[in-house]
Amino acid sequence: MISFAQVGNDLYTGKRSIAFIKRQKTWYALSAVLIALALLGIFARGLNFGIEFRGGSEFRVAGVTNTQNYEQRAQQAVNEAGISGNVESTIVGQDTVRVQTESATERTDAAKQSLASTFEVAPTAVSASLIGPSWGASVSKQAIQGLIVFLILVTIVMALYFRTWKMAVSSLVALLHDLVVTVGIYALFGFEITPSSMIGFLTILGYSLYDTVVVFDKVRENTTDAFRTKRMTYSAAANLAVNQTLVRSVNTTVVALLPIASVLVVGFTLLGPGTLLDLALALFIGIAVGAYSSIFIATPLLVDLRRNEKAVVELDQYVAKHGARQASRANDGEGALAPAGVGADATGAVPADRTGAAGPDARPVHKYAQAGPRNQPKRPPKSKR
Repeated sequence: MISFAQVGNDLYTGKRSIAFIKRQKTWYALSAVLIALALLGIFARGLNFGIEFRGGSEFRVAGVTNTQNYEQRAQQAVNEAGISGNVESTIVGQDTVRVQTESATERTDAAKQSLASTFEVAPTAVSASLIGPSWGASVSKQAIQGLIVFLILVTIVMALYFRTWKMAVSSLVALLHDLVVTVGIYALFGFEITPSSMIGFLTILGYSLYDTVVVFDKVRENTTDAFRTKRMTYSAAANLAVNQTLVRSVNTTVVALLPIASVLVVGFTLLGPGTLLDLALALFIGIAVGAYSSIFIATPLLVDLRRNEKAVVELDQYVAKHGARQASRANDGEGALAPAGVGADATGAVPADRTGAAGPDARPVHKYAQAGPRNQPKRPPKSKR
């Protein structure tokens, strides 16, 4: 039986390791497919904007006892009132039918009477509201402005916090990846985009950034130590950081998704379309995609951006050169190094010497030396007088 606690501990200590950095081309290819599908949905099928963005009239018929064939009945009632065009009908809650049509300012009363007669309710049970397209245009403009300001502030803060613009660029690419894929999923499945969905899109960017910062903080810690001790390559230190934060990222994502999934189930089965369902759907998709990008996109991209830096190249060469020398000494029988395993291993680490210190200055132990902390020859026993 697998112990998840033991797996997490092994990932943190390096006993087990998932090659996130080495397989970056696989993750890039998968993301490229997701982005291609998302763009196909956005530009080919288009986005399904709610009435708040396109404008129109909305009618709500409360207290409906018979909801069978409600779409056809609503379409017929609206047409009888003299309103043409596409009609969208949905069930809200248990007994309310929501009908959305083109703008019908002069036909509102006639539509209310027709809907009340069709669904066999009192005229007072039918409410109507008119939404102009200018309001939706204003919301879209403000959302885009907020997104631009958010991305600019994120770039500045990340560059100052991590003291490198390449981490800021990597985090921005991950954020844009999350946004494009999430919106693309909305387009492919025809989910309606409402102001609540826009709020959800902006919220998931903050969550994705938070998860990326946690991973990058560990990457900075490990890579700084790698430059200081020269025990492992830059990519190995970054890969170790991702493994060390993997369990935390997964646990955080699962804990965040469980209550949102509960809201989605209740929304789809009981409440119907509304602000709560729109917000929960955007959060569920965005958080799942954000967890993926923080692990599989942000850190591998950072390593690729820094791969040709002088300091990184020198570190990789140093580890490869001295790791190979230590392996040669051990294989020739000139000495043994502890712990077991010589040369630079799969993670790029340089083996330690007999005192536990790592690096090229590790001293080999002569094969005829006495085992012990000081490797001193045995003294002859004192003669008895």
